[in-house]
Amino acid sequence: MKLGQILKMSEFISNSIPLVGLKADHFRHPLDQMATTNLKQIPGLDLMVRGLLGSVAEQFFALNNLAASVRVGEQQLPHLHQLLLDACKILDLEAPELYIQQNPQPNAYTFAMRGKKPFMVMHTSLVDMLTPAEIQAVMAHELGHLKCEHGVYLTLANIMVLAAGLIPNWGAVLTQSLQSQMLEWVRCAEFSCDRAALLAVQDPKVVMSVLMKLAGGSPQLAPLLNLDAFIDQAREYDRLGEDEMGAMLRNLQTQNLTHPVPVLRAREIDHWSDSQTYQNLLKGRKNAYNLNTEENKGGWRNW
Repeated sequence: MKLGQILKMSEFISNSIPLVGLKADHFRHPLDQMATTNLKQIPGLDLMVRGLLGSVAEQFFALNNLAASVRVGEQQLPHLHQLLLDACKILDLEAPELYIQQNPQPNAYTFAMRGKKPFMVMHTSLVDMLTPAEIQAVMAHELGHLKCEHGVYLTLANIMVLAAGLIPNWGAVLTQSLQSQMLEWVRCAEFSCDRAALLAVQDPKVVMSVLMKLAGGSPQLAPLLNLDAFIDQAREYDRLGEDEMGAMLRNLQTQNLTHPVPVLRAREIDHWSDSQTYQNLLKGRKNAYNLNTEENKGGWRNW
């Protein structure tokens, strides 16, 4: 990270409105709601994650963070610590621990078990190519998992994705039995968390810019990317998937992914930022939210 970028972070001040009393159901995406309901119908899944995997996974990741990451706080990377605290204040929840980990793959993830202090990990390559507002959007996205209480299933998803290579036996067992359904759930959950990111930074272009950089950014290319062109690209992707063949190919393309494709996540945020629900939340009108309103219905499932 360059000195100029660090100075910009230390000078960054969020103008977002704190959303006191914000609840997950005020912004939860209907696809997330539906997929979570489906997972809850798997007998014993919650107990398996908490009892069999939870304590071991928690200790494994905690040791990994302490051994191979830097824990952020008032005395360590305080500019990043303040971005996290501000995002938590806006979304009205308690701050998790934050770790920065050296990794060339741009990524961030959260680990949370009920009754335990959650933590968030951000890779250095992701931090390096984002602006302060975009870094805060990523943090808020991860906070969205905590706000929506994704912890139990997110733990299982993270074990599948992150620990499969380190603990092959876990990866093999979980992949055989749950991979398809878990990956579908985690893709759906991402939509709710993108909404949390938007609620924190309160500028759809910031969230869409993060998604654009995840699709094709780098520290050198990031300042040169054109967001309007990226949104046009998303519309073209929509058009190519309108017929039956296109829909089938999109489904095959994405069924093994942990996240919806960036262009469609950007289009989803673009749509929701124009919704009355989003505007009501910024004005503090939380009682106006209704999961059954037409604007909150998820009409497509090819991510």
